[in-house]
Amino acid sequence: MKRQKRNNTDYANHEDNLDQSNRRSTKRRIKKFPFIILGILIVFAILIGYVIHGYNSGIKYAKDQGKTMKEHKFNGPVKNDGKLTIMVLGADKEQGGISRTDSIMIAQYDYVHKKMKIMSVMRDIYADIPGKGKHKINSAYSMGGPELLRKTLNKNLGINPEYYAILDFKGFEKMVDELEPNGVPMDVEKDMSENIGVSLKKGHRLLNGKELLGYARFRHDEEGDFGRVRRQQQVMQALKHELVSFSTLPKLPKVAGILRGYMNTNMQDKTLMQTGLSFGLRGDKNIKSTTLPVKGSYHDIQTPADGSALQIDQATNKKEVEKFLEE
Repeated sequence: MKRQKRNNTDYANHEDNLDQSNRRSTKRRIKKFPFIILGILIVFAILIGYVIHGYNSGIKYAKDQGKTMKEHKFNGPVKNDGKLTIMVLGADKEQGGISRTDSIMIAQYDYVHKKMKIMSVMRDIYADIPGKGKHKINSAYSMGGPELLRKTLNKNLGINPEYYAILDFKGFEKMVDELEPNGVPMDVEKDMSENIGVSLKKGHRLLNGKELLGYARFRHDEEGDFGRVRRQQQVMQALKHELVSFSTLPKLPKVAGILRGYMNTNMQDKTLMQTGLSFGLRGDKNIKSTTLPVKGSYHDIQTPADGSALQIDQATNKKEVEKFLEE
């Protein structure tokens, strides 16, 4: 009986010791938990501060270069369909200060499926510009800014973007140089120099911002504007590769700030940031692209005022637009 009592006492003491040990361990975990949360919050705050500082420094850089942009009137319909559709224009100044657009793209991001699509619109398409008659489609921008170009795209191709974004060519150069100071890898397909401001030699090259822009704008060969649009899409793919590279990740806040500082857009900064983060962190990096007019839907014509242009089959191209953007 004494042995049994002793065993029961020992067991009870052992249980008490375990309870006390568990309570002490729980207290230690409880004490540590706030410090872990605090540490996470500090790291998170540092990251946010770094992003904001980099973004603001990029915007300041653009302002220091004397870049100021006034938002244009734009009546693109907000569809609330989980997709963001932007008319993206590359623009510069002609002699005499007349604004012109050298490239027209429609970018769409699907928030639900995390997919990006890019549609290039040939600037030589002969189009009915509302209130201005028939001209090459890029003339709509110099005649009435992004709003008239939106109306022209909608009337002739069934494209009605929600937002516009006009990127100054100088901003493109600065963005590329900040992103990749040693140059962006590119296979230059031929010697190029005419009317692009730089001289490029055939072969695998590392192109700085000015050279990459010149490569994208070159059109003085047998392909004409078709070759330029193809090279523009090639450049977009190369930049996408650089943007998702781990080595360039620390540069992205300042790159985004430079881009924003040189960009005229009716999109709010929070929308730009939300879209960029969604695509950067979760988006499908295989960007789907197409070009308008589609193959077999156009022929060359000579126009009284604009010279050589492309006469398109509107019905065929409108159907392609609907298929591309809705699928």
